[in-house]
Amino acid sequence: MNFASDNWAGAHPRILDAVVRANDGCAPSYGGDALTKRVENRFSEIFAHEVAVFFVATGGAANALALSQICPSWGMILCHEESHIQMDECGAPEFFTGGAKLLPVKGVAGKLTPAAVKSALAGFPERPPHGMPARALSLTQATECGTIYSVDEVKALCAAAKAAGLKVHMDGARLANALASLGCAPADVTWKAGVDVLSLGATKNGCLIAEAVVFFDPAAAKDFIFRRKRAAQLFSKMRFIAAQFDAYFDGRLWLDMAAHANTMARALSAGLAGIPGVKIWYETQANEVFVSFPPGAAEKLRAAGATFYPWVTPGDPASGTMQRLICSWATSEGEVDAFLEAVRRA
Repeated sequence: MNFASDNWAGAHPRILDAVVRANDGCAPSYGGDALTKRVENRFSEIFAHEVAVFFVATGGAANALALSQICPSWGMILCHEESHIQMDECGAPEFFTGGAKLLPVKGVAGKLTPAAVKSALAGFPERPPHGMPARALSLTQATECGTIYSVDEVKALCAAAKAAGLKVHMDGARLANALASLGCAPADVTWKAGVDVLSLGATKNGCLIAEAVVFFDPAAAKDFIFRRKRAAQLFSKMRFIAAQFDAYFDGRLWLDMAAHANTMARALSAGLAGIPGVKIWYETQANEVFVSFPPGAAEKLRAAGATFYPWVTPGDPASGTMQRLICSWATSEGEVDAFLEAVRRA
C-alpha cells in the first residue's frame, strides 16, 4: 500500500531494457553520440515544432536552469504559493538565477488565474531602479494539488503574462499525467498556448533519471550549453538519459504509464469519498489524491503498512490534517483495494 510518491516506484522494464541496449559498446561522450542526437530530434516530433532540448538529471535542475535563462538576477518570477519552485527546491531557482525574486501568488487548488496574476503585478509597479521588475511566470502542470490547467486556462494565463512582458515557464514534472487526462497533443498545452520553456519530467513516470529543458524558440537557448555545464548537469555518458527518453516516447509508453497512474488515483479517490468521515479536498484529475481522515485513522493506516505523507503548505485549508496519496505507473488495483479496506477498518 505504497502511496508515498511516484518517485518511490521503480523504472518500467522497457526503460531498463533501453538503458541496457545503450550500454553495448562505446559511444562519444557529452551528448555527441548518435542516440542522443536522434532523441533530441524526437522531441521536435513530439511537440510538432522545432525545439532546443537539453537533458539534465533532476527536476530541480531543469526548473532552476530554465528560469535562469528567462529571468535576470534583478527580476521577479511569479508562481503559485504551493509550487515546487517555491516550496521544495531549497532556493535553487534563486541561486541559479543569481538572486531573482520568487513572488508567490495565491490560487485555489494549486492553480493560478489571470486575475490573480494581474493583481500580483499591480502590487509591484515598475519603479526603476528600486523595484525588481517582473520577468517570468511559472506554471505547474499538473499542479501540486493534482489539478490540471485546461488548454484554454494555459492560453489565458500566457496571454496575461505576455501582455505584461513576461516569459512563461512550465514545470512539467507530471506533464504526462496532465496530457493523459486532457487527451490533447503536447503542443496544444505548451507552445501553442504560449509557453516559452518547459521542464519535462520523466523520472516520476517510469524512468530512472531523465529530465529535460525544452525551449520552443531555439534562439532563446543561446549559451544554455554553458549554463548547463556550469551547473554540473552535462553528463559524460549522456546516452543513458537519451536511452530512457527513447523508450519513454516509444509507442506512447509515457502516456500509457501516466494514464494508468491517473486511473488508479481516480479509483482511490472514488473509494475514499464513499467512506464516512473521509474528506477529499481537490478534484482528482491526475495521479494525486488529497484527503483528510478522522482523528487517529492515519496513524492506524501507517501502522498497518500504508505509506503516505502529510501535506502541509501555506494556503491549504486543512494544513496539518491533510494527507497526500500518490499513484504511479506501478500502482496495482490490489494496492488500491487493500488500502480502501484498511481505511474502512481504521
